[in-house]
Amino acid sequence: MALGGNALLLRGERDARTQDHNVEIAARSVAGLVADHEVILTHGNGPQVGLLALRSEILDGMPPLPLDVLGAETEGMIGYVLERALRNELPDREVATLLTEVLVDANDPAFATPTKFVGPVYEKAEAQELAAARGWSIAPDGEYYRRVVPSPEPLAILPLPSIRNLVDGGALVICAGGGGVPVAQDGGDRLHGVEAVIDKDLTASALATELKADALVMLTDVTAAELREMSFPAGSMGPKIEAACRFIENGGERAAIGALDDAAAIVAGAGGTQVHS
Repeated sequence: MALGGNALLLRGERDARTQDHNVEIAARSVAGLVADHEVILTHGNGPQVGLLALRSEILDGMPPLPLDVLGAETEGMIGYVLERALRNELPDREVATLLTEVLVDANDPAFATPTKFVGPVYEKAEAQELAAARGWSIAPDGEYYRRVVPSPEPLAILPLPSIRNLVDGGALVICAGGGGVPVAQDGGDRLHGVEAVIDKDLTASALATELKADALVMLTDVTAAELREMSFPAGSMGPKIEAACRFIENGGERAAIGALDDAAAIVAGAGGTQVHS
């Protein structure tokens, strides 16, 4: 189950207390499913990593933190609030958050064409001013504009054996948050972080395939009516469609996309957009 970053920090929201409230709502939705389903949870980080990047850039005399480090920070931060909320809802269930490095190709063409939305939404004029001042790439996101950053393909989920061990041990696992921390190998196979944000739905699809999950469920803040009116840009809903197709093409039985509020119906196959083999 992949929770969208916008499902945890809604469009236009920037306050941590608001995020905690949204996480509690998400935790109740997840908790209502674990009696009948084995849940592995991932989450987005687009709004959160963008806000951290903004804070990093305004620190006088300090170079901005790289995106892989910011991704790790958000994975820990969101994982913590999710784990805390889930423990409150499921006091007898073990919950574990795992910082997850995901291998990418340092020569992935995505580095030359940023598509992944991060940070808050802006009116067009403000977005253009920020892009000029900070050297950002920007793109339309619905009626607003947002910063976009490179989003390379996830090649391998490095701590996959640890995730399997935790799942087999009965833990409700939170992992691969924000698509995982992007790392690449140098010529000597040593790992180094890269300046990117991996799409969490594509990583979730790869994770679900590797774990032989029965279903991949992607939850967001977009309603069915809004979904009908959308085109599918590369940095927004497009990866959800791609992730669903990849999961099915790689042997998965069912993928689904829908709103967080409808999680139970979506998992039951009675809501959202259902994709079957």
